[in-house]
Amino acid sequence: MTISCSFSQTDSIIAPLDATIDRFRTLLAERFDWCKHFMGQNSARLRSSWRDTTALIREVCTISGSATIIDDARVSLAGAGVLDAVRSHDDTVLIEWLMEVLSYQGVSDAIADGYMEQHGRIKTADIADGLDRKPGCQKLNSYWQFHDCGYRKTDRSCREPRLFRRCPLPRHNLRNGRLNQTAYSLFLFCRDVAEGDLVAWIDRRLAEADISAAGRNCRLAAAIIDPLTHIYGVSHKVLTMSISELLLAGDPDRERWQTAGGAMIAVDTLVHNWLHRTGILKKLDASHLYGPHCYAPNGCADIIRKASRRIDVRRFNLEFPRNFPRFVQHAIWQFCSQSGLDQCNGNRINDRDRCDLKDCALYRRCRRVVLHRPRAQIPPS
Repeated sequence: MTISCSFSQTDSIIAPLDATIDRFRTLLAERFDWCKHFMGQNSARLRSSWRDTTALIREVCTISGSATIIDDARVSLAGAGVLDAVRSHDDTVLIEWLMEVLSYQGVSDAIADGYMEQHGRIKTADIADGLDRKPGCQKLNSYWQFHDCGYRKTDRSCREPRLFRRCPLPRHNLRNGRLNQTAYSLFLFCRDVAEGDLVAWIDRRLAEADISAAGRNCRLAAAIIDPLTHIYGVSHKVLTMSISELLLAGDPDRERWQTAGGAMIAVDTLVHNWLHRTGILKKLDASHLYGPHCYAPNGCADIIRKASRRIDVRRFNLEFPRNFPRFVQHAIWQFCSQSGLDQCNGNRINDRDRCDLKDCALYRRCRRVVLHRPRAQIPPS
């Protein structure tokens, strides 16, 4: 079969096609120009938001930043015998210090202090002695097997009721059963994962993570914090605060320790609520509820970390590293806390209304965003 097509027929087909292509090119160019304009506007808005955010956080650092944050930590650790323990690689002291810090989870310092003064503190030797007696529960054989213990102090129960009377956990009179499990999980971590030398384990983890300059401080911090968060019952906030203190002040000659400790950020409700009330979260399209999202990309910790890169804190102490996220986070917390400047917290501000503290140093810069919008009233039927 022969197919023939004249030039006139070909032209009649190509002409409309050319017109369609031209219209498509024009539409594409217009859309590209619009996207370019929109992205330019969005980029400019974001740059402006970051300028405002950095200025506000820098002002907080000026008002409430502690120039002696590392020195204060060093004094505290020396009093607890931790500095000597780091030098001598003494896990006994380090475990007992960490357990005391973790005992403050979930209650006020006064309640935790009062309980420990009345009932004493758990000793590493007591845990070791209990495990040496071979209680028969396989969960106590190793760190990796110690899960789903389920010990409840009030009910005198656990997941292995047949072995309860021989179990060493209930013999320690801690504030609740969760703390008993935390103590054993921590002990087993140091014995099995850190191989009986927590200081050497930290050194080893940091050396393995120190592979490049890009993102170095965050990578070193994660190398220590991430494995420790798997210890039963530890709060991310309390763990980060205590390990940051240990690394920042434990040994001034260990540069990796100080770099990792300085990058650790502990976000509590005070820090989160300050970022919300000031309008920073809204401005940076980062609005979220307090919780895991605080540590997600574009969450509270991420915002503090990015702001810290823009603030040279050596103006407060020449011995500080230039980029010091922990200092920045602590300054925000210190500004809000009742034990600090007591400026931005629920005791002074009605959570369902805008802040009206006109004597606040940040009043003119702050957006004063309502923390909790009142629920709409449903009229009676």
